[in-house]
Amino acid sequence: MATATYPPPPPYYRLYKEYLKDPDSAPAPPPPIEGPYVLYGANYTTDDVLPGLEEQGVRQLYPKGPNIDFKKELTALNRELQLHLLELADVLVERPSQYARRVEDISLIFKNLHHLLNSLRPHQARATLIHILELQIQRRKQAVEDIKRRREEAQRLLKEALGTLDGQ
Repeated sequence: MATATYPPPPPYYRLYKEYLKDPDSAPAPPPPIEGPYVLYGANYTTDDVLPGLEEQGVRQLYPKGPNIDFKKELTALNRELQLHLLELADVLVERPSQYARRVEDISLIFKNLHHLLNSLRPHQARATLIHILELQIQRRKQAVEDIKRRREEAQRLLKEALGTLDGQ
């Protein structure tokens, strides 16, 4: 069995030879990418914008605009999905050759549900971050209270020890 040695390091390792002595001697990292870029043949962008359903060629089943009642719309789409699933079951029993339209309708409802849920992600991220920060504040307050309590206990023990020493 033949074995090979490890390949030599890339030539840019020489840029870091003084790093341990002077960490500022290393080259600066490249600037972050902004705007569109190509990765593995696909186009991407650094803008975190949720594209609309109609931009993706999907019919939107809920009203457009910034003031969407998410709970109401998700409930309505969920009920519509249940109805279409029951209709699909009925069509599969009665007329199995005509199921394709029902499947397309169900797919459209799922895409709309998915898009509505994805539009709630920024709100969910904010709420999660707020919750995490509140927990951190609570833990720090508890730690401060614990330190104060231990300090008072240590002061009490020191007073007792001084009282015991003075009593001898």
